[in-house]
Amino acid sequence: MTNAEMLPAAVLSRKAVVYVRQSTPAQVETNLESRRRQYELVEVARSRGFRSVEVIDDDLGRSASGMVARPGFERLVAALCAGEIGAVLCFDASRLARNGRDWHHLLDLCGLVEARVIDLDGIYDPCRPNDRLLLGMKGSISEFELGVLRARMSDAAQAKARRGELRIGVPIGYIWHREIGLGLDPDRRLQEAVRLIFERFRQLASARQTLLSLTAEGLHFPRPSDGKRLTSFEWTPLRYRNVISLLKNPFYAGAYAYGKSEKHVVLVEGRARKTYGHGKPMADWDVLIRDHHEGYIDWTEFERNQTTLAANTYGRAGGAKSGRGGRALLAGMLTCGRCGRGLGVAYTGMSPGRPVYRCDRPNLELGLPRCLSFGGSRIDAALAVEALRVVEPMAIEAAREAERMTVEGEAETRRMVELDLHQARYEASLAERRYAACDPDNRLIAAQLEKNWEAALQRVETCTARLDALARPTDTPPTLDFGGLADDLASAWSAPGVTMRTRQQMLRALITGIIADIDETAREVILTIHWRGGQHSQIRVRKPRTGEHGCRTPDEALAVMGRMAGRWSDADIAASLNRMAIRTGQGKTWTAHRVGSIRKVHGMHAYRSAEKNGDWLTMSEAAAKLGVTNHVIRRLITDRILLAEQVVPGAPYQIRATDLDADRITDVTNRKCRPCRVEDENQIPMFPDT
Repeated sequence: MTNAEMLPAAVLSRKAVVYVRQSTPAQVETNLESRRRQYELVEVARSRGFRSVEVIDDDLGRSASGMVARPGFERLVAALCAGEIGAVLCFDASRLARNGRDWHHLLDLCGLVEARVIDLDGIYDPCRPNDRLLLGMKGSISEFELGVLRARMSDAAQAKARRGELRIGVPIGYIWHREIGLGLDPDRRLQEAVRLIFERFRQLASARQTLLSLTAEGLHFPRPSDGKRLTSFEWTPLRYRNVISLLKNPFYAGAYAYGKSEKHVVLVEGRARKTYGHGKPMADWDVLIRDHHEGYIDWTEFERNQTTLAANTYGRAGGAKSGRGGRALLAGMLTCGRCGRGLGVAYTGMSPGRPVYRCDRPNLELGLPRCLSFGGSRIDAALAVEALRVVEPMAIEAAREAERMTVEGEAETRRMVELDLHQARYEASLAERRYAACDPDNRLIAAQLEKNWEAALQRVETCTARLDALARPTDTPPTLDFGGLADDLASAWSAPGVTMRTRQQMLRALITGIIADIDETAREVILTIHWRGGQHSQIRVRKPRTGEHGCRTPDEALAVMGRMAGRWSDADIAASLNRMAIRTGQGKTWTAHRVGSIRKVHGMHAYRSAEKNGDWLTMSEAAAKLGVTNHVIRRLITDRILLAEQVVPGAPYQIRATDLDADRITDVTNRKCRPCRVEDENQIPMFPDT
């Protein structure tokens, strides 16, 4: 229907709506002619006889595929339902909708209110079957056209990607050259930063530890300051996402990958919504071309890094977990020899608690009895001794390797600081040239350029100070003696500065896994150790009986108590044990109460003096009986005049009461004028008479 006279007066009395839409923001910026022609439909509406014309252009830059919300189209539908619109004008059917649901819904509403659809070809009445058929065909053709365009573009991109020629976005460290194609970024400082991250992860085998190590050294990493063009960078402190993105990106291994992620479609309020960026397994990637370009690492190292990162993931099955500290040396390394599950760690007792390794997954998940459980203190100590024994023959070589790695690490840090200084000097000279080229009369620009120049000079001073600090010898951090470290591995292992995290990482560098089982007959924990390199060994550790613990009283202390308990009080025994530097099972000093508790537990009787039979006397009792001081009794014992006994060296003297009645003791105690001396006839006097 092309004749404007056929529009009834009821339709012309309403307003006409011109719907303007372009699919993408790029089309809005570049396809200016298409937008201008859509706005010209206002004059077409007036030429058809409409006095009121409204333009709806809220959907500029929005797709009509039905996957995104279109507020302009929703406003158009709302006005149609209200009966305010007499005609909808569009450039073609594809501007109104690219999917059948929106298109046919619009036609149904126009048919209900007897509104017309007008395009450059004519006027259509959705109430008429022929016009409805023609409009339906136009909508189907529009939807089909969108599908064809998408399929062609996708097929062309995949075909080009399969050849490795599709210019995808490259990560930091690479650049697309206009002439030679893909290659490494020519910025040497940027290349060194990327290589340093891979080198540090190769040493520490943990992304988190790599971040902490490089952050402690003050490493900065480039961040694009111009969006996706990657032509200018701003150097900021290193972040965890920088480290993990480098380690997980196959592009750095020289591989060209395309189709690593997929989209998901969900229904939200009756409308399909697409979300992008959902990662796919490597086996499902559309394109993966190895050795496509020069890489920072090889493909073997990339696969090894992925295995290490997967093993470090908390709670993930497969491989030993990374050492995170704590009080359990073997956390994450033990495997149950009965069910094959990993052993967990629990802490029992009062805070901080004692580590206990146990396999309780069958009990928690299936309600089955617990496979095994044993304390961690003895196991950790035994395995540490075994590891030191295995490493001892290679200690010298390992010490030299550690020294070499330390020297290389210091050289790498110095080289990075030198590159930072070189870049800072370039930026300072560039800021100086910009300030010199500025018109002095333009004070606003000159002030800002001067400020930038000062900031660049300050950065030069900071980098220079860092470089001087690295070059200047200092006495505070002593040079590591790796030769001495090799000579005494046990002392190095137990050194106060060595944390549990460090010990865990050292074990994980030597051991791939440990299978644990219990020999109930011999009451021993059997540990089968799988060393790196394919060797295996087995150790057995005695499992304590129920009630036995590591804080038991030393046998030496029990022996002293057994010999002294019949003759001395608990206070005397405690004083003797303290003089002998013997501690309790918990490392405390002895008191009368503690001695009494241990004595009662082991069935030792009280000291005999409590019976007051008078057969044996203490030094104080003997001194009181003879009427002398303790010093006199001690001197008699030292000169072997008075016989006395000691249960153990350092214990109180025991004197028999009958020995005090001897004549020699009576003579000594009765002599008051001068000390007891033995006269020698041959002795020459010091002061002879003159």
